[in-house]
Order: sequence, then C-alpha cells, then structure tokens
Amino acid sequence: MADLKAEATLREAQVALAELGERWNAAREYLHVDSLRERHAVLSATAARPDLWDEPDRARAVTTELGRISSELDAFDALGRRMDDGTVLVDLCAEGLAAGEIDGSLLEELRVTVDRLDADIAGVETQSLLSGQYDEYDAIAELHAGAGGTDAQDWTEMLLRMYSRWAERRGFEVEVDEATEGQEAGLLSATFIVKGRYAYGWLSSERGVHRLVRISPFDSQARRQTSFASLEVTPLLPDDSAEVEIDEKDLRIDTYRSSGAGGQHVNKTDSAIRITHLPSGIVVSCQNERSQHQNKARAMQILAAKLAERARAARQAEMDALSGERSDNAWGSQIRSYVLAPYQLVKDHRSDHETGNVDAVLDGDLDSFMEAELRRQRARSS
Repeated sequence: MADLKAEATLREAQVALAELGERWNAAREYLHVDSLRERHAVLSATAARPDLWDEPDRARAVTTELGRISSELDAFDALGRRMDDGTVLVDLCAEGLAAGEIDGSLLEELRVTVDRLDADIAGVETQSLLSGQYDEYDAIAELHAGAGGTDAQDWTEMLLRMYSRWAERRGFEVEVDEATEGQEAGLLSATFIVKGRYAYGWLSSERGVHRLVRISPFDSQARRQTSFASLEVTPLLPDDSAEVEIDEKDLRIDTYRSSGAGGQHVNKTDSAIRITHLPSGIVVSCQNERSQHQNKARAMQILAAKLAERARAARQAEMDALSGERSDNAWGSQIRSYVLAPYQLVKDHRSDHETGNVDAVLDGDLDSFMEAELRRQRARSS
C-alpha cells in the first residue's frame, strides 16, 4: 500500500513538473527573456566604458536599467535551476521506488518543491500582467467623495485607509499630499502618492467608482445607506521628465493653512500650496511638506504628471487605458460594490471576482481583485 501511495505521489509530481516546465517556457516568451539578454550585453558594455560618468544623467539611466534587467534575468534563471532540481528529485525518487527503498522524506521534499515552484511561476505570470509603459512608476492617487453625503465622505476616508494598508502589505511607501475634510466627518478628497515598483501598474486596476452599502452610523434611525467615492490614478513622472513643459504664466498659485479632520493625514502648516493650471483648469494641492518651497515642488510634479497624462491621451487613442473611462460618481457607474448589510460581500462588476470577507478587503487585502481585473484587461486586448 505504501508503494502504491508513493508511486501515485511520484506520478503527480511528474505531471505537475511537466506542466510547470511548459509554463516556464511560456514565461520565457512573454517576458522576452532572449531580448533582455541581448539588451543586458549592450548595457554591460556601455557601463564598462571609462567615460560613462562624463554624462551623469545618462550614466544613471544606464546603471538603473542594467540593475533592473540583471535582477529580472537572475530571478528567471534561478527559477530554471529550481526546475532542474525538481527533475533530479523525481529521478531519485523513481530510483528508490525501483529498488524497493521508499524514502518518505525525499517524497515530501519533492512535494514541497513542486508546490513552491507552482507558486513562484504563478507570481511570474502575474508580474507579466504589468507590462505597460508606465506600470513600473510610482502612482498619484486621488479619492473624491461622491453621492451619499456624510456617508460618502466617511467612505472616502475608509478607502484612503484601505489603499494605505494595501501599500503597507506590499512594502510600498505612502505619502498623503492633500486631504480636504468633510463637513461632519471623513474626507471630501485626498491626494496620496504610493511609492514602489509597479505601484501604478497595480493601482491603475482600481481606477473608478467604489460603492458602499451599510447601515449608516450617521442615521439616527439606523437605515441602510448607499454611498460612492471615486479613485483616479496617474503615473508619477520622474523630476527630469521632458514629457511636458509648464509655463509659469499659466499658473495661479495660492497658499493656505491645512486644518480640521485632514490634519490627521497631513502636516498642519501655513505653507500649503494650491496650483491652478489656467489653460486646462487642472487644480492640484500639496500640504504635506514642511516648507512652501517643498509643497510647491511636489504640486508641480503632480501637475506635470496630470498634464502628461492628458497629452498622451490626446496623442494616442490607445493611451485611453492610462486615463481610464470617467464615470459619474454615483448610481450605475461603480466598478465594485462593498456590501456590509444586509449581507457581507465585495464584488467587482468588471471581472465578477468576489469575496465574503469584507473586513479583510477593507484592511487592504486587494491583490486578488487587482489580478482578476488585470487578467480581464489582458484577455480583452488579446
């Protein structure tokens, strides 16, 4: 009986490794590994030149790209070596069974190896979904309260916490640059920056209107309330980006003091900055930095990102995916519903992905929703 069980375990591992091998080879194609190796050779030669740092900006770009490609190739090659290790384990187990010597610890090691390879290749497949031009960038995220009065403003603050917790889970850094208090509670709006590789790629899948259904804590009769808040996401361009030029004559710059409920999210100073770009009507604010100069610099960076996004959308129809479809921040336009009463459910209306664990989602457990939407987008574009 033990032999039959061991044989079954071995057969399962052999089938699983064969499937994993096919997925790994497929990854070689969609990750463009061969092209990356060619690019790595070119960059390595450039980085070895003694005059590289005569042009510091170019040198930094070369070394940054070389480091990124090296990391990606190292990870892919390490996965291939582990696939080979799995094949060796299969051969050892097969030899043991043929000799009538069943090594239970070796079979367990094989099972664990296959499980880990499956998880790691799944991670590579997920990472391949983030292949857009700006997906690796940091993200500028903006939340705005929609229909629903005080509940909507409270919902906006809940969403700020949800995305902050999601970012923390991924090891990303979050900076709240502006938060406008609600009339009674919560926030009318908030602008925050999420810093980390692929922050924009992940968060772009969350762009749209989010709907909350719950028993309102602000209703004396404890009635059910539906409220809405929207999320807008833009890639944060590097400071040296040449995508847009901003004429100071086109700007109106106002200073003010942050105060009230927003103060729990941002620093209270007299140096908060609001910049209005007069030709486009775009308004950006920053009140998180300690000095007026720092707030202005950050606000200008956000403005540049927004103007670049608008320019890209105007230049190319395919860049509409970057700016996303704008919908009314109210009934019928939501991308996702969060229902707390009369039952517990979070459902994405684009991918149909759902879960009954609402508390986990509100605490930042969003990866499965993001992955489902990214996969849906890839399926639509293929």
